[in-house]
Amino acid sequence: MSSNTYAQALPDLPEVIRAAVLTRPMEVEIREVPMPKLRPDEVLVKVMAVGVCGSDVHYYEHGRIGPYVVKKPLILGHECSGIVAAVGSEATRFKPGDRVAIEPGVTCGKCDACKAGRYNLCPHVQFLATPPVDGAFVQYIAMREDFLFPIPDSLSFEEAAMNEPFSVGIHAAKRAGLQPGSTVAIMGMGPVGLMAVVAAKAFGAANIIVTDLEPIRLEAALRLGAAHAINIREEDPLEAIKRLTGGVGVDYAFETAGNPKALQTALLSLRRGGKLTIVGLPQQDGIELNVPFIADNEVDIYGVFRYANTYPQGIAFLSSGIADVPSLITDRYPLEQAGEALERARTNKSGSLKVMVYPNGQP
Repeated sequence: MSSNTYAQALPDLPEVIRAAVLTRPMEVEIREVPMPKLRPDEVLVKVMAVGVCGSDVHYYEHGRIGPYVVKKPLILGHECSGIVAAVGSEATRFKPGDRVAIEPGVTCGKCDACKAGRYNLCPHVQFLATPPVDGAFVQYIAMREDFLFPIPDSLSFEEAAMNEPFSVGIHAAKRAGLQPGSTVAIMGMGPVGLMAVVAAKAFGAANIIVTDLEPIRLEAALRLGAAHAINIREEDPLEAIKRLTGGVGVDYAFETAGNPKALQTALLSLRRGGKLTIVGLPQQDGIELNVPFIADNEVDIYGVFRYANTYPQGIAFLSSGIADVPSLITDRYPLEQAGEALERARTNKSGSLKVMVYPNGQP
């Protein structure tokens, strides 16, 4: 459906809309909430697709992630896309009917991090579904227009929502300076790890090696562009990586699972002068790493926190058809079943890849 058709099809805006609200750990209610009031520089978006992220599942199960604690009812969801429904008086980049991807972290634009272009480090960021900021499991959402990005008609709302986890992989590749023709090991094939495979492919990696313990995830990684998939239940991943690289090791290693053992394996899988990128967040603060190995081999280590300046590039990559990203979406739920969607993502890691929620019905 074209953008013009969407514009003609938009209904009169309701005063009350539906949202899936986390009321306490493991409990989600469908509630009626007021339609958002637009500030002059904001755009109202009719939310069409929202991916369930690991952070959503963590808030759903535990009610907190580190210092971020759910103290009042919270709307989850931050991987999202939709249709522009209305624009504020000072918003000029969009019109009703435009299809957009939503970058979920609105920053101040004034601090040192923002001015340096590293706005993902802004201490004043308002990130969707990070307490106390409500997220996108709701029919309509208001966002500052500079955090919306147009998507072509050829790109589905589902793929546009996947640009959020894809952006993490793009940012990781950019942080490490991933070069064409390189070898890359990626530890952990959850949704972020799988999209990191696509990112590594987009940046020209010649040999992508992945590890996980779930066959469905390893098979998906091979479909997306990995050359080798190692099931860590069946073989030692470090030995396998050394074998696949002729004993040299990889140029880059990404740890995307937040698993201490995987992080140690990622480090030791590197060649001399290799680069380690830490994407996953472990539950504990302190993790042992082989410091003599780091020093003797001049290993560079990069931390990754979300992303910055990745959305246009991600949309361009996804629009090119670089990988079969839609095949990752294995479970689809209406807004009324958002609780079931979160439970599915929490419990069925052997049968699901990506769970998607549709606040306004499946497009």
